[in-house]
Amino acid sequence: MEIKKINFLQSYSSILLLLGGIIVGSIFGLIFKEKVEVIKPLGDIFLNLLFTAIIPLIFFTIGSSIANLEQTEKLGKLFGIMLMVFLSTLLISAIVMIFAVYLFPIHQDMIISKVPVESIQSGSVGDQIAQLVTTNDFFELLSRKSMLALIIFSFLIGFATLQSGEKGSAFKSFLNSGNEVMKQLLNIIMKFAPIGLGAYFAYQVGVFGPQLFGVYAKPLGVYYAACVFYFFTFFSLYAFIAGGKRAFKVFWSNNITPSLTAVGTCSSIATIPANLDAAQKMGIPAHVRNLVIPLGAPLHKDGSSMSSILKITFLFAMFGKDFTEPSTILLALGITIIVSIVEGGIPNGGYIGEVLAITVYGFPMEQALPVAMILGTLVDPIATLLNANGDVIASMVVTRFSEKTKW
Repeated sequence: MEIKKINFLQSYSSILLLLGGIIVGSIFGLIFKEKVEVIKPLGDIFLNLLFTAIIPLIFFTIGSSIANLEQTEKLGKLFGIMLMVFLSTLLISAIVMIFAVYLFPIHQDMIISKVPVESIQSGSVGDQIAQLVTTNDFFELLSRKSMLALIIFSFLIGFATLQSGEKGSAFKSFLNSGNEVMKQLLNIIMKFAPIGLGAYFAYQVGVFGPQLFGVYAKPLGVYYAACVFYFFTFFSLYAFIAGGKRAFKVFWSNNITPSLTAVGTCSSIATIPANLDAAQKMGIPAHVRNLVIPLGAPLHKDGSSMSSILKITFLFAMFGKDFTEPSTILLALGITIIVSIVEGGIPNGGYIGEVLAITVYGFPMEQALPVAMILGTLVDPIATLLNANGDVIASMVVTRFSEKTKW
C-alpha cells in the first residue's frame, strides 16, 4: 500500500506542485489584493525563460524525430493506414469538443480582458497563408510569432537529414544531442513553474478578485463531461468498427489495466507497456501493436486534441473574439493536429502547443499563455486517459483495415 502511495506522488508530483503554487498564490491574492503586484516579476521571469527555450526546443525535437525515422517499404501500407486512423480520431475528438462548447458555452461568465489583441496583418487569403507558414528571412524563424513556419522548417530539415543518409550522420547526431539538451533545459525551467504560475495567479486574483475561480469551473466541467462521453461512446464505436460485438467485449475486458495506468501515471509514455500487454491479450498482431502503440504515444492524442479546442475557445472568450467563423474553426482543427504531433516526446509539450495556438490567433502571449497552462494542468489526468487508451483502440482499427482481422 505504501508503494502505491509513493508511485502516485511521484507520478503526480509536477501537477501537485503546480496546483500548490496556484493555491498559495490565490491565497496571497485574496489577502493582499493589489499589493501582490510586487511579486508579479517572478511570473514574468518564468514566462520569459519559457519563451526563450521554446524556439530551439521545437527545432531540435521535430528535426531529430524525423531524422531518426527508418525508411522501409515493408511498413509503407501499414504506416499509411495508421496515420489515417490517427488523423481521423484526432479530428473526431476535436469536433466532439467543438459541439460541447457550443452546447454549453463557456463565455457567459467570462472576465473580458482589456488587453488588446495583437494585430494580424491584412491581405488576401493567399498572402496570409504565406505569412503564416513561411518567413522571408532566416532570422525571423527565431521569433515565437513565426511558430508554424518554424515547425514546417524543422520538418524539412529532418527529412533532408533523413535523405542525406550516412553523409548526414554528423548533423543527425547534432540534432539528437540538441534535442536531449533542450529537453533537460525545459525540465529545469519547469521546476520554477509553481513559483511563476503562483505569482501570476496571485496577481490575477488580487486584481479580479475571487470571481476568477468561477471562470475556470465551467470550462473544466464541460471538458471532463465531454471526455467521459467520448471515452465510452466513441471508443465503443471504434471497437464495433474494428470487429463488432466481439471486438467490443475484447476491448473493454482488457482495458482496465491500461486505463488505471494512464490515470495513475499521467503519462502516455509510461502506459506503453500496459498497452502492449493489453493489445497482445486482445489478439492484435505483434507487427501492428509494436508499431502503432509506441508511435501513438507521442503522435496520437485524442485528449490533447480536445483540450486544445477548449483552450482556444476559452481564450477567444477571454479576449471577446468570435469563435463561430468557419475559417476560425477550420484553423482550430488544424492546430489540434499540429499540437498532437508537437507535444510528442517533449516534457510538458502541451505548453508548446499552446504557444502555437496563441501565436496563430494573435493573442498577447504574456496574458494568454499562463491561462492556457493552468487549464492544461487541470485537465491533464483525463486527457492522458484518452491519449493512452486511444492507442489501443487505434491498433484494433488499424488491424481491421490492414489485416482484415475481426475478433
